[in-house]
Amino acid sequence: MNSPVSEEFIQGIPKAELHLHIEGTLEPEIMFEIAARNRMQLPYPTVSDLRQAYVFGNLQDFLDIYYQGANVLQKEEDFYDLTMAYLRKAHSQNVKHVEIFFDPQTHTARGIDFKTVIHGIYKAMNDAGQQTGISTYLIMCFLRHLSEESALQTLQQSLPFRDRIIGVGLDSSELGHPPSKFRNVFARALDEGFMTVAHAGEEGPAEYIRDAIEILKVSRIDHGNNALNDESLLQRIIEREIPLTLCPLSNLKLKVVNNLIEHPLKTLLGKGVVATINSDDPAYFGGYVNENYLSIVEALGLSKAEVITLAKNSFTGSFLPEPLKNNFVLQIEQYASNTE
Repeated sequence: MNSPVSEEFIQGIPKAELHLHIEGTLEPEIMFEIAARNRMQLPYPTVSDLRQAYVFGNLQDFLDIYYQGANVLQKEEDFYDLTMAYLRKAHSQNVKHVEIFFDPQTHTARGIDFKTVIHGIYKAMNDAGQQTGISTYLIMCFLRHLSEESALQTLQQSLPFRDRIIGVGLDSSELGHPPSKFRNVFARALDEGFMTVAHAGEEGPAEYIRDAIEILKVSRIDHGNNALNDESLLQRIIEREIPLTLCPLSNLKLKVVNNLIEHPLKTLLGKGVVATINSDDPAYFGGYVNENYLSIVEALGLSKAEVITLAKNSFTGSFLPEPLKNNFVLQIEQYASNTE
């Protein structure tokens, strides 16, 4: 298993994606199409001009254009088209299961009903499942630059749709917005039976990862790069098998790392962390999950054995029931055996 990892091998291996913002899959072509349908004028004359604007100096630069792009999403069919386009792309890359993030506050703040958002996304999830067999879960994220009161209101809005949402998360601007800011809403979410995850340790310090685990009681950390800066925290993550949903191309685009050679994935994997590879906001960061695998494999010289471990981690780190996790792991082992 130490032979070079081919693009064909990465394409064929079954995998899951656990860190994917559906609003971050809004490709310029779809953005222009939806804007035209909704009679909206974008501040960019062409698709090419919009793509050229996808140059970010940091997380906040990205978020500014991300929220601007989300403004075109107005109707149920917009959310349906957005979600379906992503799920078809994921299926084409042999992604078998996705746990999709969505940001209701991005839309309700613009006067879009919560039900409009979730109906469109959920209908696409169902249709894609029937058409391709892809498995999907939905995770509702709170925007950390907003107040906890706003998050509590959003949690309340979600309760009529409790059967459609498996968990809650925390995303948006990390610096200056520690996990402790949201202790009450996460406690309420846990009481309601939601699974919990949180973005931490991307731009923020290792302390934010610790607080997400200890205060928010999360089952999984999104990003988590800076866990390497705290040895006791790292050992806790390893011992409790808390997955990290790493996003290489996102980290490169947002300058979390200057070069993928510096990315901590290989080190984390070597220490026994349940590390996974994900695309985050692929329309903005230059690649879906397979492009992330290919880029990091090349940069870090990952072996087939390491790629197999990463693919297995993507299922074991998911919220799927144990029998389904085991079934997907078996599929990976069979695939690896057949491609030796």
